[in-house]
Amino acid sequence: MSPSMSPSPTRAPAAPAGGWTLTGWHVLGIVVGFFAIIIALNIWFLTLAYRTFPGQVSETPYEDGVAFNSRIARQEAQARLGWTAAVAAGPGRARVEMRDASGAPLRGLVLTGRLERPATEAGRTDLRFSETAPGRYEATVPDLSGAWDLSFVAQGEGHAFEGSRRVTWP
Repeated sequence: MSPSMSPSPTRAPAAPAGGWTLTGWHVLGIVVGFFAIIIALNIWFLTLAYRTFPGQVSETPYEDGVAFNSRIARQEAQARLGWTAAVAAGPGRARVEMRDASGAPLRGLVLTGRLERPATEAGRTDLRFSETAPGRYEATVPDLSGAWDLSFVAQGEGHAFEGSRRVTWP
């Protein structure tokens, strides 16, 4: 090439007069700031989650896990019985009606139960039921209002039936 044909040197574009230019340091600051905000929010959410639910559901988690298979076996044996329970709540009483697989009332059972609030342990009450009619068992309860969980065990004829129902008093 001849000297007159040599390419002219390349020049960087001039920054706008009095303007702002985005540099590599600015981009680095934006990326680091973005991730810092994300990490801070994650730490905040984890802290809130841990404070509201520490993860402990049972006082005896290991023992509950060991007993799980026997609980499943009891539930399968109960399902094979075909017994059913209907629960009702009335003023000053709780009623459980027990029937066998054919629909006949189950007589002579021993029923025990417990009333608990769904969201708290306050007001927990143990119940003892007595048979008032064939297959009908009633227990006296204190003056209650609102929703309660009734869990009960009916034993008789060499079998046990465990049930749990939500009942509501006015």
